[in-house]
Amino acid sequence: LSPTPLIFEKDGVNLHTNAKRSNQDTAIPGFIRIVERAGIPALEWSPLEDKGRCAPAVLYSKKDGEGGEEDTNFDPGYEPDWAVISNVKKEREQVLVKDSGQWAFSLPLSELHSIRRTRFSLGRNFLVLTSRGGHPLPPLHFHRGGTRELLGALQRYIVLDQSPVDGRLYLAYPHDSGALSQSFDKLQLFDDGGADLVSRFIHDPYATTFGGFSKVTNFFRAAIRPPDAPFNARSAQNLPFQPDDEPGFELITCGVALGPKPEVTRGTPLDKWEEFLDAEGRVKNPDRVRELVFRGGIKPSQRKEVWKFLLGFYPWSSTAQERQDIIRVKTDEYFRMKVQWKSVSEEQEMRNSLLRGYRNLIERDVNRTDRHNTFFSGNDNPGLTLLHDVLMTYCMYNFDLGYVQGMSDLLAPILFVTQNEVESFWCLTGFMELLHQNFEESQEAMKQQLNQLSILLKALDPELFDFLDSQDSGSLCFCFRWLLIWFKREFSFEDILILWEALWTRLPCENFHLLIACSILESQRGELIGSDHDFNTILKHINELTMKLDLLEIIQRAEGIYLQMIQCKELPQTVQQVLGLYVSSSSEDDSPDNSETQKTYLLLLKTHTEGTWTVTVVQRKGASLSLVCPIAFGFCSFNSSL
Repeated sequence: LSPTPLIFEKDGVNLHTNAKRSNQDTAIPGFIRIVERAGIPALEWSPLEDKGRCAPAVLYSKKDGEGGEEDTNFDPGYEPDWAVISNVKKEREQVLVKDSGQWAFSLPLSELHSIRRTRFSLGRNFLVLTSRGGHPLPPLHFHRGGTRELLGALQRYIVLDQSPVDGRLYLAYPHDSGALSQSFDKLQLFDDGGADLVSRFIHDPYATTFGGFSKVTNFFRAAIRPPDAPFNARSAQNLPFQPDDEPGFELITCGVALGPKPEVTRGTPLDKWEEFLDAEGRVKNPDRVRELVFRGGIKPSQRKEVWKFLLGFYPWSSTAQERQDIIRVKTDEYFRMKVQWKSVSEEQEMRNSLLRGYRNLIERDVNRTDRHNTFFSGNDNPGLTLLHDVLMTYCMYNFDLGYVQGMSDLLAPILFVTQNEVESFWCLTGFMELLHQNFEESQEAMKQQLNQLSILLKALDPELFDFLDSQDSGSLCFCFRWLLIWFKREFSFEDILILWEALWTRLPCENFHLLIACSILESQRGELIGSDHDFNTILKHINELTMKLDLLEIIQRAEGIYLQMIQCKELPQTVQQVLGLYVSSSSEDDSPDNSETQKTYLLLLKTHTEGTWTVTVVQRKGASLSLVCPIAFGFCSFNSSL
């Protein structure tokens, strides 16, 4: 017998026998191959214990019924794209069952109908193969990556095309022109006869493509490729990344050149607060204050007062007398709420499981929040008592939300700066107006932010995103803690004061915290791509960045990313929406020609070392951005709301 040609092989591929019923889920370690048997290419998976066998058992074969029995009752276990991340447990220990060999399969590629990429818990990517008989195979998880290499090898024999109704589903078609014409007829993609169209494409591909064939150019991209040498996954990792060689769901390239990243410098901290107040104590130019805070932060001696404006405790238009009245009213209101939980007896609390649960969580978290800071260090510290009391009172203020782990991290810096129980409480409520959705049980806001972060990273660095995605990290779930509590655990206590006051200005856009995340990821690009990382080591590397990041460099890079993106003339609309540059309105949607939507102009300030400011004027027409002109000028005030 002649040896079976081995085209592709990849180990570290786990087969999940049932991904939906967690109590029955078994992950079987194995390897996947593409082989040619009697000239017929097939995709095979075998457990590790079978390595060395000539061929695995055949579960799926030709339609004539030859081969092994099909498992028609298998449940592929599709789940929503997202799991509740805060409740994620450690991945179930892999179990190598005695009869794991029964799960081995060999599927001729002519019998492969589709490949679906889906995500289960922790955002890990699975491939689910379906035969032409409509039977899904068990999900395959590439524990060490390698989906791109597998799909590249498959395209030697078949063409993968994205389903028009399901972006995660890719249909498999043979390269045979007769089979293609049948597929065209069945899908009714063209008015012409399928066979005639294929014939015209073969004789004149250029003219036919631009004559109506653009919808299925992916069908022929691999067909006109010359035969390759046997494909090896390890050697493929050393090849340069070629976007056109990848199937649709691996193709991350934005397709838009962002241009160079502008250089950004930081300014000096806001000082001499009294100079910004008029005779009655009103803030004369709130926009200017926010700009200076964003640019350089606040001098520590001024933070206590300015933070109360940034967090909404004081209105910017309030006079000094009005602020005294606010303090009096808010103090009374605070202590009315505090007495509610203070007056609950132990017997009452025993019958109130919700309040009792909140108290237990708060007491646990308070005892481990920022204990390295002298304000919270030691036993019986007054700072710990204030932290506890403010959080308990917040439960009375917002009983539906109550207390969720992480809220103590948000309060601690505020309490440290204000050193006042009432003021810290109301500043916390202002902060929670920005972040309360992060702590809601549905976690829809966190899912949305991680998705928005993915959109930004794809546009900023598609190669980095593609790498993370290939290592089952495309969901960016390792950034969850960053976004949940705004990087509180990633920077030093002093740095977080500077970062938060910059983010509270909401400049240059409301999602600037996502650009901070992009900045951190971009700063780690070389370490991530240049090393042999997988999902676990990526997570470990990100967690080990704590207290090792240069905040000022991260902020400057993040602002540079913003400038880089808004100056892109063809910035994708999804990116514009994340950055707040494009908001579709009902009138705009109803317009007969969206491209003629009223023009919008945006102003962005940028400092240089010589102390001048640059205004970048950007014009939007429909979903397109174009740079109109840059204007340099000295320090002056202006109306930024055009």
